Amino acid sequence: MGAYEARIAELGIDLPQVVPPVAAYVPALVNGSLVYTAGQLPMVSGALPATGKVGDGHGLVPADDAQDLARTATLNALAAIKSVIGSLDRITQIVKVTGFVASDPSFTGQPGVVNGASLLLGEIFGDAGRHARSAVGVAVLPLDAPVEIELVVAFE
Repeated sequence: MGAYEARIAELGIDLPQVVPPVAAYVPALVNGSLVYTAGQLPMVSGALPATGKVGDGHGLVPADDAQDLARTATLNALAAIKSVIGSLDRITQIVKVTGFVASDPSFTGQPGVVNGASLLLGEIFGDAGRHARSAVGVAVLPLDAPVEIELVVAFE
């Protein structure tokens, strides 16, 4: 077991099984020395733990909960990456994170929500986890998910 896989175990994280696609695509694809993931939802055991828009009002997913969901979606993305390259220890750099947040029209905290992904990647990969990033508010996501995360990683 290499450093990154050991770090995941040290953090007490169990990498999930790859989430099956909900449409006609693959969870991750290798092109040269890069892996691109499809958008990953925060699925846990085949279901979304929360649905709806993120915001600060009644009936909305609170931003702190959405940040945890972004972390879960990132773990799903890492599982997809591992499925195509064999080991996360082959990763040399997290290149780009794109986070989509299904947002109430008045919600502007998308960067804080997507920090759930960024902070996890920093915990696991250290300097190799530093990345470019986009945090985008959208009207709705597949299956009414509050968050969706995509990763691009370099590997050897």
